[in-house]
Amino acid sequence: MPEGDTVYRTAKNLDAALAGHTLTRCDIRVPAFAAVDLTGDVVEGVISRGKHLLIRAGEHTVHSHLAMEGSWHLYRPQTRWRRPEWQARAILGTEGWIAVGFRLGVLDVVARGDETSVVGYLGPDLLGPDWDPGEALRRFTVDPAREVGLVLLDQRVMAGLGNVYRNELCFLSGVLPTRPVGDIANPARLVALAHRLIEANKDRVDRTTTGTLRGDTNWVYRREGRPCLRCGTVIRRSRLGDTELELRDVYWCPRCQA
Repeated sequence: MPEGDTVYRTAKNLDAALAGHTLTRCDIRVPAFAAVDLTGDVVEGVISRGKHLLIRAGEHTVHSHLAMEGSWHLYRPQTRWRRPEWQARAILGTEGWIAVGFRLGVLDVVARGDETSVVGYLGPDLLGPDWDPGEALRRFTVDPAREVGLVLLDQRVMAGLGNVYRNELCFLSGVLPTRPVGDIANPARLVALAHRLIEANKDRVDRTTTGTLRGDTNWVYRREGRPCLRCGTVIRRSRLGDTELELRDVYWCPRCQA
């Protein structure tokens, strides 16, 4: 599942391949931006902002969000793609590389000076150079009655966490996802843990929250019906979201997160 660490690595790989090189191909397969042609522009860089990806070329930025199934691939020219072409929504090429965005949840092109129109609402970026734990804590605690499981997924609070981290952070902090933020004894500790956990995984292809890459790499996520790795109690699952469309599975240990 693409979360902030996945997008961070994607941006890092795209930047290494494209930055400093001139675009020789530009194919944006979204009706609103189909006429955009960035060929001839030099790619200044590629960065992540939470779960968003920004490719800066010339005076424009190609903005994308992977959502649930999106991904960016890098190919050498004439190399066969690993996914069908009909899934490609963006193709950006240089002499040495072709970057293909497949099944992107969001794709648009904005002027460089208008990047805030697509990412300006985000909270502090957990993997950004400007990470601000104080501001993140302020946003995290602004509504004491709101469930912690909802706050952790709110990108306006902290940018980068998805459902895997939401569930694992609640377990590691010993709180139920439905507990109000105001009932958490040390919210600053939870914010700091979120930063440490995603930072530890940012350069790993295989994410782990248990500290091992063999066997169980998650404490509770997608482990419903199985014994807790700490106490042996059966892991449970339900759904939590602000609206019906935003419902996501939550997993917890009834004993460790009592």
